[in-house]
Amino acid sequence: MAKTVTTVSEEGFSATNEIREFETAIDANGEDAPDTLGALLAAYASCYVPALRVGGQQRGVDDLGKVKIESTGDLNDDDKLESVSFDVHVEADVDDQTGEKIIERAFELCKVHDALKDELHADCTIEGDAF
Repeated sequence: MAKTVTTVSEEGFSATNEIREFETAIDANGEDAPDTLGALLAAYASCYVPALRVGGQQRGVDDLGKVKIESTGDLNDDDKLESVSFDVHVEADVDDQTGEKIIERAFELCKVHDALKDELHADCTIEGDAF
């Protein structure tokens, strides 16, 4: 099984992405659509939400209720992502020890977290004059 996304840019730094039957725009400059790192943080947090819910169920909290994640990506001097932090808020009453267990399990389950490891960086080819 594979996941495929088709990305098209007619000009400039903005691109449209077709993901199955969905379409989303990303603008590297963040002028016409979310920028690339904002989109990455949103994808990371959006993947982390179901991981938290499953992690909660596996650690004795059947329903976390409403979940809010405030994601922060710190940039280095080259405007590249240097670190990511999540501030997670859940509706369920969770003590610190259980919360830490849920967080640890959620990171084990989160597919985007896994994809951010160095060994999973994309291989790249380029085709010139393709259109």
